[in-house]
Amino acid sequence: MGLTIGVDIGGTKIAAGVVDEEGAILNTFTVPTPATAEAIVDAIASAVEGAREGHQIEAVGIGAAGYVDDKRATVLFAPNIDWRHEPLKDKVEQRVGLPVVVENDANAAAWGEYRFGAGKGHDDVICITLGTGLGGGIIIGNKLRRGRFGVAAEFGHIRVVPDGLLCGCGSQGCWEQYASGRALVRYARQRAAATPENAVLLLSLGDGTTEGIQGKHVSEAARQGDPVAVDSFRELARWAGAGLADLASLFDPSAFIVGGGVSDEGELVLDPIRKSFRRWLIGGAWRPHAQVLAAQLGGKAGLVGAADLARQG
Repeated sequence: MGLTIGVDIGGTKIAAGVVDEEGAILNTFTVPTPATAEAIVDAIASAVEGAREGHQIEAVGIGAAGYVDDKRATVLFAPNIDWRHEPLKDKVEQRVGLPVVVENDANAAAWGEYRFGAGKGHDDVICITLGTGLGGGIIIGNKLRRGRFGVAAEFGHIRVVPDGLLCGCGSQGCWEQYASGRALVRYARQRAAATPENAVLLLSLGDGTTEGIQGKHVSEAARQGDPVAVDSFRELARWAGAGLADLASLFDPSAFIVGGGVSDEGELVLDPIRKSFRRWLIGGAWRPHAQVLAAQLGGKAGLVGAADLARQG
């Protein structure tokens, strides 16, 4: 199969891109993300039509947040869009006249990294995305593993602390409450309030108040050596690495790929994640263990992965 289109549904924009068999993006087209669920379907079609101009397209892959059924056709539930059992595949196919595959956005990003990014050369890869929350994808034996009902790899909602912090999903103690962008900001605010003398730069970036501290401030302050900001990254990394050790016991991959906005800080967060992973890996002194790698494709991973999954059929 030749060229396909990948679609990434973001909170503010919907991006469609023409992708070739080597994972190169040949053309892109973006439209604003509308406020209503039905308008989003029309916006997806508009983005696809804009991207496909001048290209012979074989199929379309859509990366959608939330639960996607095992037939890769229906969005069972989307957290930020009013989609409940939304027949997205059928609706978009009717509008664009091309075969459509719908995939969970974290799965699409994981597949993109596996095929064209940090996962190249590995048969068994687990991807996690450290963004506002925590998502992931499972590739074992060179295949994306979705589970029987299509909703596997919701790693962020593994309970790591019984009766722990309340999660947006309604449960308590979910992993993403301790290893995510939201968690990083919480750590920074708590530590800045407790020891403001160690957070002079961080507080200044947040307009002098703990409530003003945002993720970008923690990153900037950590890069400049602010003690509280650096310690906040280490705390996030401690939880992230311990979780990877648990996933290693389940899947025994050859590599973990860490993506998402938090991972943009590179070794500032990856080095302590690796240390925590080795610290908590059962039998780590006697067994081979996975590499912990930085994602390479950044924000393009989901679009590229969705396009390639459409090519796979």
